[in-house]
Amino acid sequence: MSLELSIEFFPPQTGEGMEKLRATVARLAVLKPEFFSVTYGAGGSTRDRTLDTVMEIAAAGHSAAPHLSCIGSTREGISELLGIFTERGIRRIVALRGDLPSGMADAGEFRYANELVAFIRSETGDRFFIEVGAYPEWHPQAKSPREDLLNFKRKVDAGANSAITQYFYNADAYEHFVEQARALGVVVPIVPGIMPIANFAKLARFSDACGAEIPRWMRRKFESFGDDAESTRAFGLDVVTQLCQRLIARGAPGLHFYSMNQASLTLELCRRLGR
Repeated sequence: MSLELSIEFFPPQTGEGMEKLRATVARLAVLKPEFFSVTYGAGGSTRDRTLDTVMEIAAAGHSAAPHLSCIGSTREGISELLGIFTERGIRRIVALRGDLPSGMADAGEFRYANELVAFIRSETGDRFFIEVGAYPEWHPQAKSPREDLLNFKRKVDAGANSAITQYFYNADAYEHFVEQARALGVVVPIVPGIMPIANFAKLARFSDACGAEIPRWMRRKFESFGDDAESTRAFGLDVVTQLCQRLIARGAPGLHFYSMNQASLTLELCRRLGR
């Protein structure tokens, strides 16, 4: 399978967590991903841990991309980070709007991700390969699907090289989104985000918060398993494998796995896909 893979982590909070992540990176490295990405907390709350994690991954010989969100940030602060990335040899960024931390009222000097992308380009030219987010089932704060699509196009027009979607379990939503984006003249790769399923209760809560739909038939089946972790894992692997197979068959340019800092489910999914 020549399909490009990428894998996402969050920055560990403890030394023990970092040790576990090193082991996870080593296990997932056999997949030869295009890059590993590391998330960035609301309002930059994980700035140093994100950078430290990216540098750990890079030191192990892998391509690593920090997420960079602009809400709650200043131009000076973003410029400083871009300088640090440059000094440390980082050449790929996942540029996002991000969320305001709880209790923070000031959005900072950037309101939208397209402004962040435009700023990165104005400061650094083509130094960085910039990934942006996309929402096949629409951003939960978008007023309409059309508005969300136009917001996405603005990010691409500002200089994004590629996009990674929010995870989804309805392939039709992704295919429709890509079709609509292409109709607007968007030509960059739109890589589907894939969320392996380990704990359905946690997934359901997160999905309700971020606007990712879990189809009713899936939800009912998972709920029927109750606390049966083995059945949940087996069904989740089947469902996500079938989703990935359909996406690949329909021409998806890659797969971006939300690993949740675990290796086993992503490895098994890729084994089933022939990777």
